[in-house]
Amino acid sequence: MHDDLIARAKAWLAEDPDPETRDELAKLIDAGDTAELAARFSGTLQFGTAGLRGELGAGPMRMNRSVVIRAAAGLAAYLNRKGATGGLVVIGYDARHKSADFARDTAAVMTGAGLRAAVLPRPLPTPVLAFAIRHLGAVAGVEVTASHNPPRDNGYKVYLGDGSQIVPPADAEIAAEIDAVRSLNDVPRPDAGWDTLDDTVLDAYLARTDAVLAPGSPRTARTVYTAMHGVGKGTLLAAFARAGFPAPVLVAEQAEPDPDFPTVAFPNPEEPGAMDLAFAKAHETDPDLIVANDPDADRCAVAVKEGNQGGAWRMLRGDEVGALLATHLVRRGARGTFAESIVSSSLLGRIAEKAGLPYEETLTGFKWIARVEGLRYGYEEALGYCVDPEGVRDKDGITAALVITELASQLKEEGRTLLDLLDDIAVEYGLHATDQLSVRVQDLSVIARAMERLREQPPTALAGLTITRAEDLTRGTDELPPTDGLRYTLDGARVIVRPSGTEPKLKCYLEVVVPVASHEGLPEAHAKATDLLAAIKRDLSTAAGI
Repeated sequence: MHDDLIARAKAWLAEDPDPETRDELAKLIDAGDTAELAARFSGTLQFGTAGLRGELGAGPMRMNRSVVIRAAAGLAAYLNRKGATGGLVVIGYDARHKSADFARDTAAVMTGAGLRAAVLPRPLPTPVLAFAIRHLGAVAGVEVTASHNPPRDNGYKVYLGDGSQIVPPADAEIAAEIDAVRSLNDVPRPDAGWDTLDDTVLDAYLARTDAVLAPGSPRTARTVYTAMHGVGKGTLLAAFARAGFPAPVLVAEQAEPDPDFPTVAFPNPEEPGAMDLAFAKAHETDPDLIVANDPDADRCAVAVKEGNQGGAWRMLRGDEVGALLATHLVRRGARGTFAESIVSSSLLGRIAEKAGLPYEETLTGFKWIARVEGLRYGYEEALGYCVDPEGVRDKDGITAALVITELASQLKEEGRTLLDLLDDIAVEYGLHATDQLSVRVQDLSVIARAMERLREQPPTALAGLTITRAEDLTRGTDELPPTDGLRYTLDGARVIVRPSGTEPKLKCYLEVVVPVASHEGLPEAHAKATDLLAAIKRDLSTAAGI
């Protein structure tokens, strides 16, 4: 076993084109570090509907140039087999460690496989890449990003020519082509032959952002903005300037791309502490709202001030922003289907029903939401919003920021705030309060055991509420294809449990619905919802053994 492991490591080393990972792997071999080598050579990073995502480093279980070249070769073989030979593949990348190298390797592989490749001019938001695919008539697109993952990670996201991320069976077919790559020496990688795009594509994306706002709408709301050390700043500032909003006040410490994300433990606006610098800047400048992007700017976070001068700032939940955007679009006369993932609040369905609009639930991820026929607006509770599906068939943190700031401006003209509108929505539809129980693990078997325990010993009640329906989503439903998840319907509540598709987390999505007769009843309703959510978390933790 030891000799076989060393042999596999040496064979990988012989093909590795990257001096950094070659040196890293050579030191592990020389040191005889079989534990670390076993971790890196225990299998291969699996290519799925999220593409690839993992920790940077040498070996097939890490993200590196060898793994990316194999992935690109598999994608190219898939495209050629589907008759796309000679077609354009457009490639974008963020500012993480190795992202530019991975983008260049992808362009070289595509060129060597008889496809045309074009790389975006510099690190840019993921939605610019998603836009460019359709705008340029590409047969596929690749975005090199790990979004809001820790600094040590990188990833590889694949889109097909419709501008949407891949879904089954394309993922399995591409994975099979990747597995068929025997040696990197078999993959032609010329030193030139692809295009590096200029800013024309970005200009076209920015021109498209104009259309997400209502002509003549108020543009007065003042914002504090953080790019979270990512690539959003330039594009968002340009979009806000075109729209005529006041220039956002920047959180300077987080404004420029930095792959080490020095001010945050995790570069995700949802993580504790990530928004602290933005809150501090807001206390200094007293804006109308805070807007944050995650590092690749496909997500948008919003924070508001509770109370008057000196009040505390708080993040709105993704479901709250989702409902605000939906209400605003309905009032602007939006037509078409409203869609969300099953882990998002049921409130969107009620808003759509009252407006007489079609509504659909999908599996988790914008790869599913973006494919809904006739989509006008889609969102997911994890801060993802699609307000312009004809332009970007994915979540887009830039256009979402524009629309929420337009709404805040309109409310400001009326002497109201986003919180006032949330209160109105709660009185109209009932208070839909959501929360999440998220457990990050080092050992993935913890997640598997929790799911197994819930399947073998399903709870019959949570927080004193009887579970009226328990669904194992691995079997699929009439509306949904199979997925690894559990859904519990309770009297006045809903719980979904699933492993994260992109991080080592078990995620439990909770929602309670509390009727509200009037604005005066809101404090009592909020208190009841808070108590119910806390009790559900406690009981679910016990049931899952986490």
